[in-house]
Amino acid sequence: MSSSYGGPLLPLCDGAKDGFVRVRKSDLERLTTEVMQLREFLPRVVNSDLIDMLHKTRVTQTVKEHLTQEQEHLQQECLHLQSRLNVLQIECQREREEKLLLREQLWQSGAELQQQADFCFSLGSAVCSLLWNCSTREDMVKQWLADGTLPAFLAVATQTLRSFVSTLDEDVKSRYEDYNTQEYQFVLALTGTITNIAAVTCGRDFLSSSAHGLLDTLIKLLELMKPGVFPKLKVLMLMGLYNASISVKGLKYMIENPALLPLIRTLLEDRSWEVCLHCLRLLQSILLEDVAQPSLGAALLDTDLQVRIRGFTSSVQPSLRLLAQQTLADLQVLMQVQGCKQ
Repeated sequence: MSSSYGGPLLPLCDGAKDGFVRVRKSDLERLTTEVMQLREFLPRVVNSDLIDMLHKTRVTQTVKEHLTQEQEHLQQECLHLQSRLNVLQIECQREREEKLLLREQLWQSGAELQQQADFCFSLGSAVCSLLWNCSTREDMVKQWLADGTLPAFLAVATQTLRSFVSTLDEDVKSRYEDYNTQEYQFVLALTGTITNIAAVTCGRDFLSSSAHGLLDTLIKLLELMKPGVFPKLKVLMLMGLYNASISVKGLKYMIENPALLPLIRTLLEDRSWEVCLHCLRLLQSILLEDVAQPSLGAALLDTDLQVRIRGFTSSVQPSLRLLAQQTLADLQVLMQVQGCKQ
């Protein structure tokens, strides 16, 4: 093998223990020159920028390896998420189909429930119409009270009217504009039966002592019904309250209700003259009883109330005009009584 500096490589000297070799002087000089040149030019080539570049290269290589590993990890996660997405899409489609099925079943159930409700209201309307006719007979009301069916009937009636009240409280106009619905006819017949029961002495006494919840419900329902809504139903309820007010116990209970007198003022603004007529009848019943004067005396003498009643004295309806005149006369008597007490 020949040397890179030219000439053959001399073998080791025999007996050379320290590994010395023989080289030509020219080769040694050339090697020395090259080493000196390297010492001179190497610092110029290998400067700080190159070192920084080498360092950045190593860092970049490390970052690249890290990013490669991160990319592989993200690819695995992406595959996993894609798999889960496929599973969730299948479940979502299945739930969508189940939802559509349940919606169809709900619609069918709602339709069936509405049919059942219509049937119940139709049946209730028919039954209550029969009861309404039967309740005109005093002996029938006495029989209901004697055999114990009257309390159960009034309890059901109270609950039914309360349900009607809660419905009115939500939206009275949109649902009950049609007066010919079976539900309205049912409530109308139910109220008419109650009114007839209150017209009988034994029935009136029972309402005044054991059916306070029903009286409160009638007042509450009248309070919720807006002007011009259900005039016939309002008349029946006012007739029922008037019949109950004939009993001293019934009147005492009703005047303790703080909503009674504001209700009367409101109903006197109703567009139906019949409502105003029966409202005046209830007011006159209150005026004629001494038990009402201590608690309602000052409120009954309210100027606005008298002005409203005086307006009815020019009504074209003879019965309303006459009753308004009588009520004003009763108010004059009450004013005189109050003046004497003062």
